[in-house]
Amino acid sequence: MFFRIFVTLSVVVSAIPALAETNWSQFRGPNGLGHSEASGLPQKWDASNVLWKTHLKGSGQSSAVNWGDRIFITSASDDGSERYVMGISATDGSIVWEKTIKSGNPEDAHAMNSRATPSCATDGEHVVAFFGPAGIHCFDLDGEKQWSVDLGIFAGSWGIAASPVIYKDTVIQNCDSMGVSRLVALSLKDGSVVWDTPREEKPRGGWSTPILIDLDGRKEMVLNGEFGVRGYDPDSGKELWFCKGFNGRGAPVPDYADGKLYVVNGKPGDTYCVKPGGEGDVTATHMLWHASRKGGRDLPSPAVVDGHLFITSMSAIASCYDAATGEVHYVERLADKIGGAKGLEIAAAPLVVDGLIYLQTVNGGDVIVVRPGRELEVVSVNSLGESAKGETFRATVAPIGGKLFLRSGGTLYCVGG
Repeated sequence: MFFRIFVTLSVVVSAIPALAETNWSQFRGPNGLGHSEASGLPQKWDASNVLWKTHLKGSGQSSAVNWGDRIFITSASDDGSERYVMGISATDGSIVWEKTIKSGNPEDAHAMNSRATPSCATDGEHVVAFFGPAGIHCFDLDGEKQWSVDLGIFAGSWGIAASPVIYKDTVIQNCDSMGVSRLVALSLKDGSVVWDTPREEKPRGGWSTPILIDLDGRKEMVLNGEFGVRGYDPDSGKELWFCKGFNGRGAPVPDYADGKLYVVNGKPGDTYCVKPGGEGDVTATHMLWHASRKGGRDLPSPAVVDGHLFITSMSAIASCYDAATGEVHYVERLADKIGGAKGLEIAAAPLVVDGLIYLQTVNGGDVIVVRPGRELEVVSVNSLGESAKGETFRATVAPIGGKLFLRSGGTLYCVGG
């Protein structure tokens, strides 16, 4: 089921462990924003730094999350009739447990999506996995089923991608679809509905994951969507405010920095900066700036680093703005910067660590490390080796225990050194 690759590194690796979050507990980390507190993670690597790789049953696009030495990840059979939740050792990649969930009515999924795209969420006691019409399921850390809930049919041909978020004693799930759309909170104890809030985002599927932000001493839950970005009370589910967006397809998760939200939708259209808070439609009062974006469609999430807002398109066009004003610093093709590579695509949300942005390419899983600034600076381009060249990577890179975990459709890689 798995094998380990032992390597002799030609570099000296510090004996001091990387400083980081204790656990990368949900999609894009504890705060859901993809910003890691780690230091000392690899910035340059090649195939010799692959410590192990594990072949996964089925395929999927969920990202690795962890609690302690246990990694949790999902997958699905080719026809969607079975979904898999796995607990994997972060030490050697061995599969500690694997659970199968049957699905009698698999959803349609776009060719760029999968039937196991949402990442798990864990709080150290529960592991929650969401599969759209195949339900939301809770396990303990040893893989024992705690409860399952049917959340509906999720109409549409796009599939789902929104990951669950654990808040206090609830798990909150975005249930947008081309039919009935809603935001739901379930009890972690037994899966019972705590609150259920209707949403208006019916034209598109549910791809965006909510984020929790601190605002004036209280928590707000922010969720992007087809028509714009909305703020909710995570305790009651009440919609607090709405800021209208530009041109739809609200997949990218907003970034939050210096008390401001940075938002972009998946179709071509302006990127914009929003002051959270307020009541009702705050478009006229809380949108601080918006700026033209000429970077194509199907964008990964934006990232703000050191006062710079960085955005890439699926076609690997990089745009950078002044985060305070929206002034455009550059719009460049990454392929031109790294030697004219053809067919470069980026789908995964970025990882931000040590002031650098990690961007994983779809074909082959190369990771481009960029330093944001007024000019485009590529720090490194890193490969997993020839064996990964035929694989497709749409999951987000996860920093766990001083190492990087990269997931293709059917393989989980551990990179160190």
